[in-house]
Amino acid sequence: MPPIAHYSLKAPQSGLPDWATLQQELIARLKPAAREFIDRYTRPDGTLIWRDTWPGMDGSDDPYEAFQYLALFYALTGEEEIYESARKIWDGITWQWTEYGQIHREFDGYYDWMHHGEANLFHYFLGLTKPESLQDRTRAERFARMYTGDDPEAPNFDKDLGIIRAPQSGSRGPRLHVTKEDLSTHRGVLDDYLAPFEDMQTSPFELGKCNWSDDAVFDEVVRLMNERTTRGDVPLNLNATGQMVHAFMYTGDDMFVTWVLDYLQRWHDRAAANEGILPDNVGLSGRVGEYLEGKWWGGHYGWRWPHGYLTIIEPTVNACSNAYLVTGDDRWLTLAREQMDINFSLGQEREGMWHTPHKHFDSGWTDYRPVTPYHAIHLWTKSLAPEDRERIERSRGGFDWATVSIAEKPFSVKHYNTNTVPWYEYISGNLPDYPVEVLHANSRLLDQQLARLRSEHGDPRVWDTVEQINDYPDSLSMQIDGYAIHAWQEFCPVYFESLVQLQWGAPMHISHGGFQHATLRYFSSESHRPGLPQGLSALVSGLEPDEATVTLANTTDSTHALVIQAGAFGEHTITEVSETSQTAEALTAPSAWLEIEMPAQASVTLRLRLDRYSNKPSYETPWSRRQDWSPLIKPRSADAS
Repeated sequence: MPPIAHYSLKAPQSGLPDWATLQQELIARLKPAAREFIDRYTRPDGTLIWRDTWPGMDGSDDPYEAFQYLALFYALTGEEEIYESARKIWDGITWQWTEYGQIHREFDGYYDWMHHGEANLFHYFLGLTKPESLQDRTRAERFARMYTGDDPEAPNFDKDLGIIRAPQSGSRGPRLHVTKEDLSTHRGVLDDYLAPFEDMQTSPFELGKCNWSDDAVFDEVVRLMNERTTRGDVPLNLNATGQMVHAFMYTGDDMFVTWVLDYLQRWHDRAAANEGILPDNVGLSGRVGEYLEGKWWGGHYGWRWPHGYLTIIEPTVNACSNAYLVTGDDRWLTLAREQMDINFSLGQEREGMWHTPHKHFDSGWTDYRPVTPYHAIHLWTKSLAPEDRERIERSRGGFDWATVSIAEKPFSVKHYNTNTVPWYEYISGNLPDYPVEVLHANSRLLDQQLARLRSEHGDPRVWDTVEQINDYPDSLSMQIDGYAIHAWQEFCPVYFESLVQLQWGAPMHISHGGFQHATLRYFSSESHRPGLPQGLSALVSGLEPDEATVTLANTTDSTHALVIQAGAFGEHTITEVSETSQTAEALTAPSAWLEIEMPAQASVTLRLRLDRYSNKPSYETPWSRRQDWSPLIKPRSADAS
């Protein structure tokens, strides 16, 4: 990475915009809320106040998800106490779920890559904090090598065929045969889901539901899974590319990049051989449909699975984005683009809106739902290509894209990230009041979550008796198998989609294992910590293929210096800077990092010319460089003579 570039402001403006003050007010509220959340649900050693047994393979992803935003909040604010809590709680969860039996060698013994992806978000967010951490770097490389074929205790990857050998895999290797105990915590949750197989004797497919709680049904489900869907590769495993890129951004080892590109290419080749459609199952011989009578549909978390298209397109977007990040070549986005286009072309107009199929049964395409721009937005924010914007725009209709979700009634959504579409409208110039609206909405969400946390149902010691969270009557019962393990997410107040969108100029991550991307990130020149200096606010208001517009505001009575980083991982280079009505100034030494000194009670709008994807992505910071990090600890070889 090049050295830090410097720019002296020419014409900062006096006065502060409303959004700048609102950002500071929200941050000021989130800090004590985080401490209250930690005190309510964890012990002093970082373990969670919960039950003494937990069966099955499910569950370790959920506590990680509930507390992961502590690490991301540090990346936004540099709040040291929050970072220390995040570290302690990650250790506590890892130890606790090791004792329960799900985790082995600090990683799930075996699970699918939807849930690995969710749990890994905590790791990915820690990468944005203190990359010199010897523990984080060691884990990143060790976890990645569980999927390169280099870990004899975790033979998950067939190097010759380039396949991950099972849908359920992890630190103990591929789970080629699942047990009823493995799936025990799924039973009640899945009672209302579609049967995973169309020829079940105990649960006719046409019923539309499959009563896993019935022992005879459960026996047949497990038997058929072991016959048909527990061996071989599935598209969901594309989320493993995140683990490789995570290791690469610490180590710089191109071996991890090669793995990502080769693995993604193999899936692209399978789609090309299947009329462009991504098949959802590959046998241990490398043949599509090997255990499903040659069918390209019907695999684990595939086209017939209850999630359908979601678990095809999300890992595909994640993997393509990962490949693009490490190469800067948008040809690696092709597989995701093709799947979106094919799915759109299979659609039908219903009641004046385009609906696309989410499932494929033996009878053909089905489960038509209103088209959504969500995944196209995620693709466009990386590429900024006109063709990806067109994929967004063709999805209009059916709902108001300008509506900001506000917690004026009991409100829940995955990770409480729900404003991707109105943020897109704002960054496209169509919703100028969005920054103030979304900050107010975020504050109301915080009110809701604190009320829940402080209620009688927020006490983890009574969760064994709670049916429905008191203000959330439509939720799944807390007593359904495994549901209480999601409760921490429902009571967590540490949610700040608004800050990430506005300050970093990007949507929140895809929840099943996507990196938190950014147009810009910030560091304090004074503390050398990540995040804006205390009292400084930022608003990314414009994105172009070679330019970003950001307004900085200093709400304090003192001058503060900060460093702007181009990209979440320093993948871009800042080449020119201009202020409002000022001529652009070319930097004599273009860099991923630009230092600026902000005067007290002032704001400035900067247009930054960017050479996008010109740097290899890295977790390095202006003051934490790879060449200065301690070498990884090498274990002894017990077999050495």
